[in-house]
Amino acid sequence: MSSKTFHPPWSSDVIKAIADVLASTDWPGLSNTEITQLMEMLGIVDVEAPNKRTRLWGALLNQQHRDRASNCVIRFIAEAMAPGRHLQDQRRFDALRDGLSEALSLVGLRVNDQGKVARAAATATTLDEVARLAGRLRTELVRRGVHPEVLRYCEEELLRKSLFHAVFEATKGVSERLRQMSGFTSDGAGLVDQCFGAGAGTPVVRINAYRTPSEVSEHSGFANLLRGIFGTFRNPPAHTPRATAGWILTEPDVLDLFSMLSLVHRRLDVSNVRTGP
Repeated sequence: MSSKTFHPPWSSDVIKAIADVLASTDWPGLSNTEITQLMEMLGIVDVEAPNKRTRLWGALLNQQHRDRASNCVIRFIAEAMAPGRHLQDQRRFDALRDGLSEALSLVGLRVNDQGKVARAAATATTLDEVARLAGRLRTELVRRGVHPEVLRYCEEELLRKSLFHAVFEATKGVSERLRQMSGFTSDGAGLVDQCFGAGAGTPVVRINAYRTPSEVSEHSGFANLLRGIFGTFRNPPAHTPRATAGWILTEPDVLDLFSMLSLVHRRLDVSNVRTGP
């Protein structure tokens, strides 16, 4: 977008969403030092605030009010997203671009591959349209309330939009959590048998009180669900090259699988672990 074109002011909530992305307190947000340098470079007046997100939000909002235009926000985004700033960390650029594109979709804009603010295909008016226009799988997963443990194991794969490896890592994450809970070192169906089997009495991991026939049946069904997930989604990627035809998941498939994995993690959140013999 041309810096000489007048761009009307944006609403406070849009600028806040932009600041929340750029000044995120977690990776990949800008540091306070980076924010200071950019504001000095662009002549944006700094403000005092309890944290860097509120600081950037207040500074951009005040500058926009003085200018009576959103050009200052667009210039800040363009400078922050200059490819030269991200040569050592492509993932950071991708994450910031995707997050900013979500916020900017509300004003009909996006961040392109060159780090510039550009026109989007349309203007989002609902959260569903934000997710669609931003084209970001992780956006939809977060909107659905996917369990944090699901995302923790496949963050990088989601940023790179690698569905094949995202599924692989997310299902591996369930195995890793079971190993941490139980102390066992096996994998797949064997790990499920060790954790949930009752061969030696009370299972090591129980999703309920395991007292009534109904509870025993529910527990066994959950164990079978895990075996099915590992057999369907964990084992094929472990032995199949991504380029091999015949093992294809669409984005809706992945969304549904991750919802299922969320259910698994929520049940594990409240499971009982046997600590003694």
